[in-house]
Amino acid sequence: MKPIQLLARQVPRNTLLTAALVLFWLAATAWARPLMLPDEGRYVGVALEMLRSGDWLTPTLNGLPYFHKPPLFYWITAGAMSVFGVNEWAARAAPLLGATLGALALTLFVRRWVGERAARLALVMLLAQPLFFVGGQFANLDMLIAGVITATTLMLAHAALCAEQGLPYRSTLVLGYAVAALGLLAKGLIGFVIPALVIGVWLLARGRWRALLAMVSLPGALLFSLIALPWFLAMQLRFPDFLDYFFVVQHFKRFAAGGFNNVQPFWFYPALLLAFHAPWLPWARGLFRVRATAAGATASPASVRSLMWVWAAVVLVFFSMPASKLVGYILPLTPPLAMLMADAVLRQRGERQTVPLAWVLATTMAASIGLGAVAWLSLHHDKSSRDFAQPLRAQRQAGEPVVMLRHYAFDLPFYAGLRDKLVVVDDWHDAAVGQRDNWRKELADAGRFAPALADTTLVDEPALPALLCAAPVSWLLGPSDAALRETYLREAAQVHSRDGLTLWRIDQRSSEMFKALGCAGKPNAD
Repeated sequence: MKPIQLLARQVPRNTLLTAALVLFWLAATAWARPLMLPDEGRYVGVALEMLRSGDWLTPTLNGLPYFHKPPLFYWITAGAMSVFGVNEWAARAAPLLGATLGALALTLFVRRWVGERAARLALVMLLAQPLFFVGGQFANLDMLIAGVITATTLMLAHAALCAEQGLPYRSTLVLGYAVAALGLLAKGLIGFVIPALVIGVWLLARGRWRALLAMVSLPGALLFSLIALPWFLAMQLRFPDFLDYFFVVQHFKRFAAGGFNNVQPFWFYPALLLAFHAPWLPWARGLFRVRATAAGATASPASVRSLMWVWAAVVLVFFSMPASKLVGYILPLTPPLAMLMADAVLRQRGERQTVPLAWVLATTMAASIGLGAVAWLSLHHDKSSRDFAQPLRAQRQAGEPVVMLRHYAFDLPFYAGLRDKLVVVDDWHDAAVGQRDNWRKELADAGRFAPALADTTLVDEPALPALLCAAPVSWLLGPSDAALRETYLREAAQVHSRDGLTLWRIDQRSSEMFKALGCAGKPNAD
């Protein structure tokens, strides 16, 4: 039997229905809250610039080449916004697809090698897990790469188990290489390093070191190269410092350095995982019970169970080593934990087909926590600039420049419909700009690749009055206390203020503002 025919028989007819239900569950509330700063506003803003500029190769942040991350997220997001419009739902298409891919891959793998009951239970627990649910509708790269890592790992594991049983496996292996290439385009080296580590440690732990040779595929490597390498080569040809910046600075130095955001102790992720899995902890003791091979299973569940343990351990140790620990980094660990917890419940139930009422209540509680988190975020907009964008979109006339002072609101172009590059005013010659991982460093780093453009968009603060004199009407978003230093702001109209930020409309045609700015010539001379 040909490999493709075998794979077609292994995939149940309801696979598409399962994928649709997973996507619906995750997407049903994806529109309900505004983009959160900084991550969602930043990445969606880059995708929006890609869509509007028509340059689908070079990601840009305020027009400046932005190489913190590879382009797959931007391609998916820009494509979704081109089809569905510029809205929150389309902006979150990439994590929705990543979560659906990961959930579907787990379901098919567990169904094939353990059984239908375990597959259904693992899927329900994964979708109800608050971290996975919220991450599936959070517009950054974490869920996209988590879904790709999950699919890659399970395809390679499926190929290894088929090879052990003498079944055709090379088509699945080559497909795993192709998905790993998407992982490289999704978030860099971890897209294939994590799956390779998991499969390598798993095979060695089971004494299957010879099977490592079976995982080497020259057609797979060729397909990997054809998918992943062209973008990197194109960027290196355009920007000679690209590869050094992307791999050395953003991968190796970032992994080893301790000066990035959210520095946490080594135990941060274990504590986080315990908290997010708290509703199911009463069944955790089942993790250590021995269970006989399930009827109809074509491989011992022990092999799958050991894969999930190795997978969880590798991801946990890998992301616990750096000093910087963000919650989304641990998302690739949620699928194996869902499988392990489902297996624990089944081992406690034995041959009984129904799950206990207490488990149903615990799962409902977990899902309610995720839904409650989305509802709370939809009512609290303190991490969004949408409130500033609404009056700006309504009152601003075409051609009126928008300036940001000591602040950069990534999502302002998204909500205000801005197409022109913004001028960002700060002390760009301050040595501290490159020492903290924030919006200043990101813009300054991007400016290295387009210094001529950076000179016109990243402006030092002493030049601000002359900049405001250059247009009849300008808009300025910055700290509210800026009026204490910049006396001309006392003559400006305050359009909106919130949380220490103020949006001003500056009309230099009025004699008072013209004089306060110190503009040359005469007012109303435009």
